[in-house]
Amino acid sequence: MIALLIASASALLLALVGTPLFIRLLVRKSYGQFIRDDGPTAHHTKRGTPTMGGAVIVGSVVLAYFATHLIMMAAGGSDGPTVSGLLLLMVTVGMGVVGFFDDYIKISKQRSLGLSAPAKIIGQTLVGVLFAVLALNFPDENGRTPASTAISFVRDTAVDLAFAGSIIGAILFVLWSILIITAATNGVNLADGLDGLATGASVFVFGAYMLMGIWQFNQRCASPEVPTNICYEVRDPLDLALIAGAMCGALVGFLWWNTSPAKIFMGDTGSLAIGGAIAGFAILSRTQLLLVIMAGLFVMITLSVIIQVGFFKLSGGKRVFKMAPLQHHFELKGWQEVTVVVRFWILAGLFVAVALGIFYAEWVVLL
Repeated sequence: MIALLIASASALLLALVGTPLFIRLLVRKSYGQFIRDDGPTAHHTKRGTPTMGGAVIVGSVVLAYFATHLIMMAAGGSDGPTVSGLLLLMVTVGMGVVGFFDDYIKISKQRSLGLSAPAKIIGQTLVGVLFAVLALNFPDENGRTPASTAISFVRDTAVDLAFAGSIIGAILFVLWSILIITAATNGVNLADGLDGLATGASVFVFGAYMLMGIWQFNQRCASPEVPTNICYEVRDPLDLALIAGAMCGALVGFLWWNTSPAKIFMGDTGSLAIGGAIAGFAILSRTQLLLVIMAGLFVMITLSVIIQVGFFKLSGGKRVFKMAPLQHHFELKGWQEVTVVVRFWILAGLFVAVALGIFYAEWVVLL
């Protein structure tokens, strides 16, 4: 628990202090956001706001993670970074790098579109494949790998992708992981349209994963005091909780500067990194399908885009919403930006509360 507090506090401090320094650097280099002409007219005043702030979030989490382990190792309270922790940081940083290239192209070309859709998908796929392949390796002394080929809800279910053999099962798991990662990164990316919206909503999600990691550690199968019918086969749950705490700290520190009116945007560097981290948590904590509820706000926003595009094509040009993603629909209905953000935060918190309730209720039923 001490390590978790150190990681959270240090990430908070790093983001809180590092963000304004990064803003000065971006302003000096004229790295400002380019705003879509077809978006809400109120957003045109945001043109030129520094972007790529996600680099601060990712950097703060990585530094806090390794600094915490160094401190705990020096105090004799840690064996160092775990495989699960390193894999989670890898998918987070990897997606952040894809987002960085996307942001850099937008800035250098002075346009609202960065990487082409195929290029972005290729980048996300490469990171996803590497993560998924490595996650099925590196068994611990109990034979547990960071991930398993079983489909999970609040824990692994009886549906195992390895039903047709180990090689085919591994391939199916890789494809399943890519789907989760791509969906999560695009969901956060679509939600990142209003000051503080994606940042604040993500705090709820990572806060939940922190609590779940602590609970899974206390009820881990490696503990002889825990009955086998309620224990969790999650490897390194406490280290996952540590990173979740660091993510919360970094996001809160960044939100200080990102809240309306934003002094900096996270850009795709941040949204793709956050999405990658959320997907990584779902896979490594064996709560893949629970993610649909946990990240319900991002799912809702993504569905609004799918519905809008699909209905537009099928109806010959008609729209369900005034504009998609969903947050812009309410802006065009006359809601103030801050009102939309706070109400969407409330929805994000409710989705997370339902997911945590389901997670705990399943354990109580088994008990």
